[in-house]
Amino acid sequence: MSLLILGLVLFLGAHSVRIVADGWRAQMIGRLGEGPWKGLYSVVSLAGLALIVYGYGLARQQPVVLWNPPFATRHAASLLTLLAFLLLAAAYVPRNAIKAKLHHPMVLGVKTWALAHLISNGNLADVLLFGGFLLWSVLDFRAARQRDRAQGTQYPAGTAAGTAGAVVAGLVAWAAFAFWAHAPLIGVSPMGR
Repeated sequence: MSLLILGLVLFLGAHSVRIVADGWRAQMIGRLGEGPWKGLYSVVSLAGLALIVYGYGLARQQPVVLWNPPFATRHAASLLTLLAFLLLAAAYVPRNAIKAKLHHPMVLGVKTWALAHLISNGNLADVLLFGGFLLWSVLDFRAARQRDRAQGTQYPAGTAAGTAGAVVAGLVAWAAFAFWAHAPLIGVSPMGR
């Protein structure tokens, strides 16, 4: 469990610098340069991610059960994860109405993904992993919206083609992951196959 916690601290800590120390981040970028800062950020993030994956895998071998979620939460998790994939796609497909309206769909996608997995898993490792990501995404979304207001950030209006592209990309990515990739990568089939 300690490797999972260390990974979460590194990964979410690196991703929280803009939340808790945006001025320090700007100073470090000014001192180091943007390239070295991004390199350092990437190394810390990748180390954290590797520890999360390894630590979570170890924790799943000796689960500490906190509760047994009702079977219906799996269905709710599937629907919420579909929404998470739509939001994730909206972060990358240009000129879509989802991003124009929500401004930070990737962070909302992480929030939705974390909530989906939190309600459908009852082990301590799941609570730490998905609860940590849920808390981070709530704080990050709030900080990002505050930065937008302070800087007067404007988001381009969405188009029908951009929105349709985001929805199709999200649906395809969700179906591919849910039906084919989740079981071999994670070891659990979300569709019960």
